[in-house]
Amino acid sequence: MKFCLLIVKNLRRNVLRTLLTALGTMVLVFVVTLVWSILFFLDEVTREKSHNLKAIVTERWQIPSQMPFAYAQTLCEGAARQPGDARPTDSATWQFFAGTLDPAKRAAEDFIVAFAMEPRKLATMMDELEDLKGAQAAELQDNIHRMELQKSAILMGRDRLAKINKRVGDTITLHGINYRDINLECEIVGSFPPGRYDANTVINRDYLNDALDDYARKHNGKQHAMTSKTLNLVWLKIPDKETFSKIAQQITTSPLYASPAVKCETLSSGVTSFLESYRDLLWGMRWVLCPAILVTLSLVISNAISISVRERRMELAVLKVLGFRPFQLLLLVLGEALLIGVASGLISALATWYVVNEVMGGMKFPIAFFPSFFIPANAIGWGLGIGALTALIGSAMPAWSARTVQVSDVFSKVT
Repeated sequence: MKFCLLIVKNLRRNVLRTLLTALGTMVLVFVVTLVWSILFFLDEVTREKSHNLKAIVTERWQIPSQMPFAYAQTLCEGAARQPGDARPTDSATWQFFAGTLDPAKRAAEDFIVAFAMEPRKLATMMDELEDLKGAQAAELQDNIHRMELQKSAILMGRDRLAKINKRVGDTITLHGINYRDINLECEIVGSFPPGRYDANTVINRDYLNDALDDYARKHNGKQHAMTSKTLNLVWLKIPDKETFSKIAQQITTSPLYASPAVKCETLSSGVTSFLESYRDLLWGMRWVLCPAILVTLSLVISNAISISVRERRMELAVLKVLGFRPFQLLLLVLGEALLIGVASGLISALATWYVVNEVMGGMKFPIAFFPSFFIPANAIGWGLGIGALTALIGSAMPAWSARTVQVSDVFSKVT
């Protein structure tokens, strides 16, 4: 206990240096925590699962995927044709409607991409929304009910509402960009719970499909250019990998999907392919940025401890004369660095978790179709680990220098 008190007293000798070292550690731990949180989430998303899989069916040879909506019904059944064929436990379709609030200006803040889907699938097929509890789950069900009763209803994320300066109850008109001459007048009936879907927008798929039918009626039966390719994605919920293999085989071999051909892959595989364009960025974050920060943090601690050891060479020599053993001096210096590193790392990780998750509602760093990221609970352990590891590495040389202080050399220089 006395040894620990001595460590604390040594850190209090130069409070400014100790605080600056702690502050530098906290800043660097904060940056590493943010980067690792992004990488951790992407690793989880791209990790293959053995149960409760989600599969994506898309056009095989084209990006973006554009399939006839006639594919929807049979794909949602996993292309099952015989009584014994495998079937998904749930499914959902996505159609992308890109529109602008001002067709004359077409400013970036007025640009909206809406997912057209069955409203009831929001609660069963959308990650995180299917796990809502309590008041948030009840609010989502109310919004789904409104969208089912009113085809023109639209559900928007909080960030999207703020960006276009609208609120729940307002009416907007989306002027089609990919669906040219298709304009959808929508009423905002609600917003998503804060988090992953803050930047997203969902409309009722029947509203879009009815608008395409209406276009043909108004143009003497002439179909809209997009009528035969409105289906972009089909999501399938599958219980296990064996069932997925059967369903994938059924879909890829079915004669129903000859033109265009389709492919079926797991969500993790699809996300991995989609993130291919971010490969260099993610590689740099993982293998260049994070190691560079950890090395910098070790150097910061090493520099601070080295200065402290040089200033205290006389004191260390006196301690040796008083009976302190070399390994005790080594532990003394290592303990000072560890106390700074562990305390700073823990405080930084806890503060980062609270501010990002509870105050900011997620870190706004859009990669692919993920608009924001949250700090996992693992970050608290990361903060402790980073602080401890960099403190040990950074203080190793100064601690060894303190251990090897020669009493005769120190006192020979005293006049």
